[in-house]
Amino acid sequence: MNKIDPGLRISAKMIRETASEEKPGAPETELNPLVERIAEEFQGDTISPVMVSGYLRIGEFLGLAAIGLGIMAGYLGFEQFWQYALASASGCIIFVALNEAIGGYAIRALRKPLKWFPRVALSWSASFAALAITGFVLKISEEFSRFWAGSWFVGGLLFLFLTRLLLSMRIRKWTQDGTMERRAVIVGGGKPAEKLIRSLEAQRDNDIRICGIFDDRDDVRSPPMVAGYPKLGNISELVTFARHAHIDMLIVSLPLDAEDRVLAMLKKLWVLPVDIRLSAHSNKLHFKPRAYSFVGSVPMLDIFDKPIRDWDSVAKRTFDIVFSLLGILVFSPIMLATAIAIKLDSKGPVIFKQKRHGFNNEVIDVFKFRSMYTEQCDPSALKLVTKGDPRVTRVGRIIRKTSIDELPQFFNVLLGNLSLVGPRPHAITAKAANRLYMEVVDGYFARHRVKPGVTGWAQINGWRGETDTDDKIRNRTEFDLFYIENWSIWFDLKILFLTPIRLLNTENAY
Repeated sequence: MNKIDPGLRISAKMIRETASEEKPGAPETELNPLVERIAEEFQGDTISPVMVSGYLRIGEFLGLAAIGLGIMAGYLGFEQFWQYALASASGCIIFVALNEAIGGYAIRALRKPLKWFPRVALSWSASFAALAITGFVLKISEEFSRFWAGSWFVGGLLFLFLTRLLLSMRIRKWTQDGTMERRAVIVGGGKPAEKLIRSLEAQRDNDIRICGIFDDRDDVRSPPMVAGYPKLGNISELVTFARHAHIDMLIVSLPLDAEDRVLAMLKKLWVLPVDIRLSAHSNKLHFKPRAYSFVGSVPMLDIFDKPIRDWDSVAKRTFDIVFSLLGILVFSPIMLATAIAIKLDSKGPVIFKQKRHGFNNEVIDVFKFRSMYTEQCDPSALKLVTKGDPRVTRVGRIIRKTSIDELPQFFNVLLGNLSLVGPRPHAITAKAANRLYMEVVDGYFARHRVKPGVTGWAQINGWRGETDTDDKIRNRTEFDLFYIENWSIWFDLKILFLTPIRLLNTENAY
């Protein structure tokens, strides 16, 4: 039996190798009308506190720098622009660093601006003191206007006060309407779940909203109501619920010694794009402090983290927009020529839209240049294209061989339902050896914890084209999961720049 190491995250491979009675290809469980309505209440997007704090850092840096440069421009002109710009940027960097050090960007500080403003003002004053000392040591202090320095200091204080006051009002509104919260589901019921819920509710400034409880046990062993929260269903229904609702975290309220139950649950839950935590508040075993994360003061063991989140998602989206626009610009002559060739070769539309699985199992329309005869197109991919397939047009054979048919997916990237790099989106009825992919690969849907991509790690490692055997789709999935677990912007760049080289191998593309 595999053992849970509380100091490490459980690997995806370990979960997949754990025995389970759940068939990997089982259809999505239908929710009862009440649970469906509850799921609909949580479909709106939320704002992460991490993102709010991050945007405030950027906003305060830019705002303070703009005030300093604005005063310079109005009072002194632009003759010493770079000298004042360097001083302004340096002062802002020092302030942000000092304010970070004192906890001035924590949500608890942003909720109470009047209480925390003296510390913020002290950080701003210390920044000016640091600039003054630097100017004295370098013997350049006389080159700066005293009026500019005094005006910038006062203007900066006023800006910081008003910014934090207005932001606290916005945070209060976001908290009231549920925009800024972490939505959590408790996995497991009974007394352990009740104790966990009471502990969470006792936390000051708690941003956790409990959306319900799910447990496989019957109502005798797991009551239908725990600490005022209803039991909404079993674990299979939880997977469906989390697909429909915007859930941030699953908290498993089971003792560590219930290894079989924990691993059986995780085998069903790890395919979801959420944080999975194992509550450690009632466990008798104690581990090193770094083994825990905390929700308030409630200790948790980190099992899985939602991949590509918060600022990573911002970086990846920026990457997608920049490089997809560049791709459209570079390949526009080829796309135009391809469109003309398709029109001249056969009747029908130039663009073919196919239903494929996207992020979190959502069904999306993926754009491709049409490579088949219109009357023989297969939007559901019930039959995969094989070598010498008579459904493929003359132009289609060329553009499929060279992957030119995929170029319209740059527009999918701009729309936001595809990423430039990620697991390739598969048609919803795609098969390997006459079996649906989900029936072949246990944990197949874990590929959908991130947005699918135009290109991916599996493709540049040779896993593209026909999937006529089970091993081909298994290997693709293994490479996709490796990508998700090891993602970085540098990894995306590596895949992106290796893609044209790997496309020269057209052996499996037809």
